[in-house]
Amino acid sequence: QVQLVESGGGLVQAGGSLRLSCTASGNIFSSYTMAWYRQAPGKQRELVATITRGGSGNYADSVKGQFTISRDYTKNSVWLQMNSLKHEDTAVYYCNSEAPMFSWGQGTQVTVSS
Repeated sequence: QVQLVESGGGLVQAGGSLRLSCTASGNIFSSYTMAWYRQAPGKQRELVATITRGGSGNYADSVKGQFTISRDYTKNSVWLQMNSLKHEDTAVYYCNSEAPMFSWGQGTQVTVSS
């Protein structure tokens, strides 16, 4: 069973940056459109960004121009560069395929202080 592991979260001041990483126990990134999701306290999990097998990124309107998704097949990794962070970006961030195919990892907490 594929295991997804997210890392890179933390506490950052508004306006700061973080880079999240996602690795998988299996070589899945070359086969699926991958995605980052987030879940804020009391809210449903939402799709933040996707990246196709060809490397094209798409973003939720709320993060367009602020976040950048990337991937590297050789490193079996997907990243999310988050800039100009706002308090409303506070959430637990998860990676998975675009139509979630795999068990959810533990996520990585991002807390943005205002």
